[in-house]
Amino acid sequence: MITELAVERVEFTCGHCWHQWSCDYDVQRYTDDTSQDWEYFALDGHPAESPYTPSGAQPCPGCGRHWVGRILARRPVLTPPGADGRPREQVTDPVGHRAERHHAPMLGAHTHRQPDQLGPPAIDDAVPDPARPAPDRSRP
Repeated sequence: MITELAVERVEFTCGHCWHQWSCDYDVQRYTDDTSQDWEYFALDGHPAESPYTPSGAQPCPGCGRHWVGRILARRPVLTPPGADGRPREQVTDPVGHRAERHHAPMLGAHTHRQPDQLGPPAIDDAVPDPARPAPDRSRP
């Protein structure tokens, strides 16, 4: 039984070239007949490994190396039947009901605004580097 549906925006930052990107995953949480919980991920309507594990890590669009993602945002999708009084519409013609949905363009996992590219982190002067002298902080 499906117990939870959600869309999760997953952010990736390449540790090699520092490219940042994000993808939207469809996530289903499912409880099987033995009461075990499972998560299923899909990317653009295709089954996918969890982006939070090394086996499901996305390749960097900049250099091709694989990096595990982290959750950036999440939107739960209500599962039926839901609470009494929740708006709903009966489907009397399974083929003709909102037929345009069959021809609507795919809402792609990468079509949202991507993160600004910030580059590698700046060197922190607060962390002393024995190879260089400490900055002179005696003058304002």
